[in-house]
Parts: sequence; structure tokens; C-alpha cells
Amino acid sequence: MQDRRVSVGGNSIRYLDAGSGSAVLLLHGLGGYADKWRGVIGMLSDSYRVIAPDMIGSGLSDKPVANYTPSLFVDFLKRFIEATGLERPHIVGASLGGQVAAMFAATHQECLSRLVLVSPAGVLKVSTPALDAYIMAALYPRPGSVGHALRLMEGSGRDPSLRLVSSFMENMRRPNAKMAFMSSLLCFKNAGDLTPYLKSIKAPTMLLWGYDDPIIPISYAAQFAAAIPDCRFVGLEDCGHTPYVQDPERFAGLVGGFLSGEDI
Repeated sequence: MQDRRVSVGGNSIRYLDAGSGSAVLLLHGLGGYADKWRGVIGMLSDSYRVIAPDMIGSGLSDKPVANYTPSLFVDFLKRFIEATGLERPHIVGASLGGQVAAMFAATHQECLSRLVLVSPAGVLKVSTPALDAYIMAALYPRPGSVGHALRLMEGSGRDPSLRLVSSFMENMRRPNAKMAFMSSLLCFKNAGDLTPYLKSIKAPTMLLWGYDDPIIPISYAAQFAAAIPDCRFVGLEDCGHTPYVQDPERFAGLVGGFLSGEDI
């Protein structure tokens, strides 16, 4: 697994790169970073070239002062794909990254092959207690608040690893990290109706959602599944908002099977 950098629109973007073959592009959620995909990358890279960026405003990538609107992220994604020379990658987007991936798939249909959405944002317009805790942890990144938020996010009640807690705190303490986080949160919350984008998606799509997701409850899955023309829905038992962290083996098996054309 290589740790690389590329210039995208004049900003330095860090990404992880592993394997060879057709490309799979992994997009994290709000306050996330590429390393959360490490377990999945290790499994998918046996069959694919897997790329996971710290999206603009996150992790070790640049965080310019800007309005982090959905259109900014869609434009970033297009430029990132061009800068890394990817040809019609499969795109896997989680949470906020799922909303970005869905909008990208609707407006740049020629630029991707298959789409996987993991508990995507875009329909939820009111906060949940778990999301409130996550926002507070981002603004005041201390071990207690971060551990509590990540514990809620998983949905199982188990304590998160010390690595996850420390990585989140380190990332949120970087210059401009809180600004980018809050700008993204507010811009996406106030974005227009996502449904017209979902109806325009032509790529075969898989929708994965943890039954125990307290951030964006699985009750919102029906709106996505009904709107996307070619959509396969899979509910995940014993998983919360980040199944790729909680159960990477099961997650990679489902995604790998879908990308290879297996029936679900």
C-alpha cells in the first residue's frame, strides 16, 4: 500500500494506493480520512487497484478556506480522477462521501462503472443524538468525547480502538480542519433535494446500510432504493454507520462480489 500525493486544482491531496487492475475509488464521510478504509483496501486490492483519498478539507490533504458545498466536492472528485489517470473506476462512497458519489454518478455518468453507497447522506435533514455527539467531538476533540461519539457511531456499544480515537483527534486538530468540517456540514445540510440526482443515476448501484446505524438510520434507505433505477439493497445485521471499519471482511466480500457482477 503506497501513501501518495497529487495536485488537484492547486491543492495537495493525499491518497492511499494499492493493488492493480480495474480501479475502485473509496470516498470517506464527514470528518473521515483514507486510513479508515485500510482493512477493506487490504482485501479488495487482491483483485483491484484500490485508491482512497483524504478528500479536500480532510485528513492530510489541503484545507483551503472555501464553502465546502456538494458541487465543490463533485468538482474535486472529477479533477482527482483526471489527475490520477483513472478510467471509469468503481466508486464506493460512505455517508457524506456517498452523497458526493451519488451526485457525481448522476452528472458524470461516463466517468464511472459501478456505484456503491454506504449509509449515504442527502436525505437526512434533522440531526440525531449520535450525529450531535460526533459534531461535538469534532469541535472539541478530546479522548472522552471522541471515544463516546465513535462508540455511538458503531451502534454495538463496544469501545473504539485507541488508534481510531487518536487518529480522529489528530486530524481534527490540524489547521483549518474544524472550518472545513463545519462548512461541509452546513453546506450539505442546506443542499437541495437529492432525489432528482438519484433518479438520474444510470450505473448499477448497491446500497449498503447497517441496521444499527444511529447517525443516519436505516429507515432512510427506502428513499434511496426507490429513487435509484438499478439499485440492489443490502441491510447489514450487527453494523452501525461504518461497516467497513466494524466488519471489513464482510464488507469487502459484498462489495467485491457486486463489482464482479455477482447477483445479490
